[in-house]
Amino acid sequence: MESEDGSVPAGSQPHVVVVGGGFGGLNAARALAKEPVRVTLVDKENHHLFQPLLYQVSMAGLSPADIAMPIRSVFTGQDNVTVLLGEVARVALSERALILRDGTRLEYDFLILAAGARPNYFGHDRDWAPHVLPLKRVQDAVAVRHRVLLAFELAERETQAEARRRLLTFVVIGGGPTGVEVAGALAELAHHVLADDFRSINPAQTRVVVIEMLDRLLPGFDPKLAEAARQQLVSLGVEVKLGKAVKSIYQGGVRVGDENIEASTILWTAGVRAETLSETLGVELDNAGRVPVRGDCSIEGHPEVYVIGDMARMIPAGETQPLPGLAPVAMQQGRYVARSIGAKLRGERLDDFVYVDKGMLATVGRSRAVLQTKRLKMSGFVAWLLWIVIHIWYLIGFRNRVAVMLNWCWNYLTYRQGARIITREPNADALRIPAREHLPPANIGQRPDAVAPSDGASSHP
Repeated sequence: MESEDGSVPAGSQPHVVVVGGGFGGLNAARALAKEPVRVTLVDKENHHLFQPLLYQVSMAGLSPADIAMPIRSVFTGQDNVTVLLGEVARVALSERALILRDGTRLEYDFLILAAGARPNYFGHDRDWAPHVLPLKRVQDAVAVRHRVLLAFELAERETQAEARRRLLTFVVIGGGPTGVEVAGALAELAHHVLADDFRSINPAQTRVVVIEMLDRLLPGFDPKLAEAARQQLVSLGVEVKLGKAVKSIYQGGVRVGDENIEASTILWTAGVRAETLSETLGVELDNAGRVPVRGDCSIEGHPEVYVIGDMARMIPAGETQPLPGLAPVAMQQGRYVARSIGAKLRGERLDDFVYVDKGMLATVGRSRAVLQTKRLKMSGFVAWLLWIVIHIWYLIGFRNRVAVMLNWCWNYLTYRQGARIITREPNADALRIPAREHLPPANIGQRPDAVAPSDGASSHP
């Protein structure tokens, strides 16, 4: 039994439960390797996902196995960690216990909540979510890849200009790092990778639109870097609509301001909110579902319970804004709470958590990126090279590092991305386009540049 300050009496063997195998949870569990504790890590997936490269899976640049690592293999050799595959339904703070979906009960002496985040549809879950594709999990990335590639396949068979135009229009809602990276990769996929793969359509006529309700891209970056990213996207043929709020999303399109954009594929990268597990704590949450935490990442009244990463709302001393939901924040918090637990076991107390900001990065496509640190701001090729080095460095597993590096080298030299596979039955119903029993053969196999302008082919880049 713990004392009021969260410490555990000498002689007992404390049990630390970590919920979530993302950046925060994984770093916390690994940092507890030399502490005299039993660690149980619970996650509803069996793998750790390197989310910064998830968009590359969605755009067929990498395979899911390149950016995912079985959690159990991460802890080979760390004897004090047990990994459980399961989903936590609720936290019983007064009982110091977790209840899993299957009814399993886990008691803890220390609890680290690092369950991450889910898409935030800003109150429109029922009417918007069915028509968009988020990008948070491996399953999401595979679904996006399927939808994007299938759209080109259906456009190849489509003889009606309006339907073809809608199939080749892709909307990305959200102008943060993920939205910028997805849009740039999608434009390059269409304009270069798929350029010679089809006969009846010209993928270069694909329309990619980014919608951001703020008056700039990349909030949090220097305005000059945000403008550089916008210009780089435009140079790739991407339409960037700033200061435009989405009014509605419907099957086959988006209404932005007074404009309807007809599109078969709508990608959602506009925001996230904490996983619903935070709602079971019985504490007041912010408007993104995050749990307010103290300077040591614990929650008020429960010094044995830590919340980190995307689930936590932490405002550093002297600051007015909470720490951003970035991987480096979660990683540093994970290591910190492990040290904090070790200190409590020794009857000590650490100073409050201090985030060391090492900067931010976002890629805008091949040879294009923006980089910002406290002392350095740059965009272009050098920033892109640094982006590559940093992402390779933080990937878990030697095999993954080698696989990603070789894939990137091959893609850079040849523009031939190898993960362009459709993983479901390719039928017209997948995009809710009425199937045609008899396709007129007139335009099949004929390049659009050989078709008369009256066919209505899109003139968008």
